[in-house]
Amino acid sequence: EHPLLLDRFLEDAVEVDLDVLCDGRDVHPCGLLEHVEPAGIHSGDSMQVFPAQTLAPALRDEMLAVARGVAAATRAVGLLNLQFAVADGTLYLLEANPRASRTVPFLHKAAGAPWARLAARLMAGRTLAEVRPPEPDPRGRVWVKAPVFPFARFGVDPVLGPEMRSTGEVLGSGPTFGHALAKAIRATGCRLDETDAVFVSLNDRDKAKPQAAALARAVGESGLTVHATSGTASFLAAHGVDARVLDKLGEGRQGGGDAIALLARNQIGLVLNTPRGGKGRTDAAAIRMAALKAGVACMTTLEGALAAVEGMRALRAGGLDVAPL
Repeated sequence: EHPLLLDRFLEDAVEVDLDVLCDGRDVHPCGLLEHVEPAGIHSGDSMQVFPAQTLAPALRDEMLAVARGVAAATRAVGLLNLQFAVADGTLYLLEANPRASRTVPFLHKAAGAPWARLAARLMAGRTLAEVRPPEPDPRGRVWVKAPVFPFARFGVDPVLGPEMRSTGEVLGSGPTFGHALAKAIRATGCRLDETDAVFVSLNDRDKAKPQAAALARAVGESGLTVHATSGTASFLAAHGVDARVLDKLGEGRQGGGDAIALLARNQIGLVLNTPRGGKGRTDAAAIRMAALKAGVACMTTLEGALAAVEGMRALRAGGLDVAPL
């Protein structure tokens, strides 16, 4: 009498968007977008990169084969958006939407083709052979889509989840992923390169993940000044990274100030803070809110943190270029 709904979740899966053109018989790819954040973050709230940075060619071919099967079974005409997840080498189809997705205007610019115009012609009765769509071409660059959130305006903790909270999107492109991501983050209104210092606070669960060790290596190789909570500082030290331990909020025992004080003095350029329940979440939320107030980029997932560090390293290695669309 009281039914239960049981959901199965994929842990640490890579999410991918694939947009294709369909004419009712065949499909043509518009581009693959790899999500920076793991599956479970709403696709509208995740950073995405084109071309995909980590997907094997065989996996891309498998996704396109799935798209052909879905398009044929549904007789889709026009644009078809498919969302995949890759976990432990297995490909999962999360959803298929026979419509234009929010990724289409991004891919229009990044892949250099008017996909919506071509889709309209297909919906008016043309075939793929007649419209002759081009192959998606990033033109030797990397393109990053980043969401824009209203968190600072409304005083909301910027933790991402399955509910979409973004209110806009921006685009950045560059010769590398780091340069493109740095441009995108800057376009959202956050600073990323004014201070060569980073604050790191990871929850215990995340410290056990391989991405955390990769983050420690990236931070250590970046040349940045590293501030951390005591527990995270010990974790970083175990991976050969020296971090300055900051005071806990409201205590002031270490004498150097807490994270909020340093953010207020513009002495932290990036916040890497993965939340997890309890009192720690309360303090962490205050730090994330302070980062918003200071206009400093704040990453709340390991994957987002790794990407942001790569962006700071790219900025330190050289300036940003300007390229026409």
